[in-house]
Amino acid sequence: MDLTYWIMIFGWVFVLIWIPAIIYSNKNTHPKALFILFFAEMWERFSYYGMRALLTLYMVQVLFAELSQSAADTKALGIYGSYTAMVYLFPVIGGIVADKIYGFRKAIILGGILMIFGHFSLALEGMFFEGNMMLFFLSLALIIVGNGLFKPNVSSFLGKFYTANDSRKDGGFTIFYMGVNIGAFLSILTCGYVGQTISWHYGFGLAGIGMFLGLLVFVIFGQNAFGNKGILPSTISNADDEDEGSESETSPTPTTLPQKIKTQQMLTTIATIAVVPICAFMLGYSEAMTYILIFLSLGILGVLIVQSFAMESKVAGQRLLVVVVLFVFHAMFWALFEQAGGSITLFTERNVDRVVFGSEIPASIFQFFNSLFIILLAPVFSWMWGKMSKKGAEPSTPMKFVLGLSQLALGFAVLVLGAKFFADDGLMPVLFLVIMYLFHTTGELSISPVGLSMITKLSPAKAVGFVMGAWFLSMALANKMAGLIGELTASEDTDKEMSIMESLAVYTDTYLIWGVFVVAASAILLVLLVPQLRKWMNGIH
Repeated sequence: MDLTYWIMIFGWVFVLIWIPAIIYSNKNTHPKALFILFFAEMWERFSYYGMRALLTLYMVQVLFAELSQSAADTKALGIYGSYTAMVYLFPVIGGIVADKIYGFRKAIILGGILMIFGHFSLALEGMFFEGNMMLFFLSLALIIVGNGLFKPNVSSFLGKFYTANDSRKDGGFTIFYMGVNIGAFLSILTCGYVGQTISWHYGFGLAGIGMFLGLLVFVIFGQNAFGNKGILPSTISNADDEDEGSESETSPTPTTLPQKIKTQQMLTTIATIAVVPICAFMLGYSEAMTYILIFLSLGILGVLIVQSFAMESKVAGQRLLVVVVLFVFHAMFWALFEQAGGSITLFTERNVDRVVFGSEIPASIFQFFNSLFIILLAPVFSWMWGKMSKKGAEPSTPMKFVLGLSQLALGFAVLVLGAKFFADDGLMPVLFLVIMYLFHTTGELSISPVGLSMITKLSPAKAVGFVMGAWFLSMALANKMAGLIGELTASEDTDKEMSIMESLAVYTDTYLIWGVFVVAASAILLVLLVPQLRKWMNGIH
């Protein structure tokens, strides 16, 4: 029996029941735009996570198959770190572009088109030009640049349908985040299964189809649900600020767009396309990307700090400082969490007993546990935060970050425990991997949707896109750090193949130091800073 196939079928049936139930139970609580953006983001994440589930394994087992295991791991994890870093770096620029030039809706559409081309060209690379690194990097670059325009602006756009202190906001973003993970859940099961058991390239192609569906949902169903929101750049429209949170808006129509902005949009589109080959070139230079990200991170943090002190409103400035502080802890969380797509996938391939009921499950499939737990637990967290809020007992945003870091450390502790004391002949029981994903997911639910909601609450109205982009920069830095941490799991002797026992020891030691000790220390430090951060938030919870 092919257990993986039946897991995939069960996953699709489950989602087809679960989504209507969630929409029906929340349709009278949240704006219609939430559900349109929910579906658009769901399919966009289907494309991203479907490709990500296969990427590291594809590089190690196909592109770098002629290298030794350690050399292939180092090269693949370096590229993976640079790729995922740039996926979150480009939203910094994409947020500015939407704020000042495109407006949210046009930025999202252009980004979606670029990603569709990226996924399909990646499929073509494998089908007709396998091993062509130039086409491989170009495909990844199209996805990176497109994601930069799509990702930050969907989240920022959603914030426009809620007021700053709307009690529904955290719940709405949690439901939105569940949509993200439904897409990831389905794509990991589907693209992972198809890619590893049938053909890598069909898996990449399915990811492209998912992105096409996401863009289709946004364009067709958004016309009525969005009104005139997001059509114009924030810099020339005050209507969003005045009417934020309403279902409709009487802002100027696109025909009133100044000629100067139209020219800027055309030039920006040309520049966006020109950036793609530059981005492809940079994917081959992992070390340079590390220095670029450190420089940009320090630069953006510096800009935010200067802005916070230059603002006329002391309250607005202090709120921006909270974003700066949490930027650092946010990066720490994701640097370890994102081992899932890199070193933990390779660890699962080599050091986890994946035989369940007589059927060996492909390593890429196990990433679906994270998404499954979010689908199941996101409504619980949304309900829990709402219930606690009514009783005045809801943790503040900084305290939720503490909870997230603590659960991340606990997840790695479970993994280390299973690997050190319960592994048999170098293979750890799969149960410990599942428990790790459970704790990492509850940690993620404590941080990620809350973080997105926080940005829309604490950011100045006309700079939400930029601050959201800066927030994604912390994830860019984190993903590059994730690649560097992942490289620690490769043998120092690149010409030597590690035995199964040696690889188990290397993975365990790396996760103990970084996943348990460093993350736990970060959580303790943040606990000490919580009182000051709450004071700076000035009434925003």
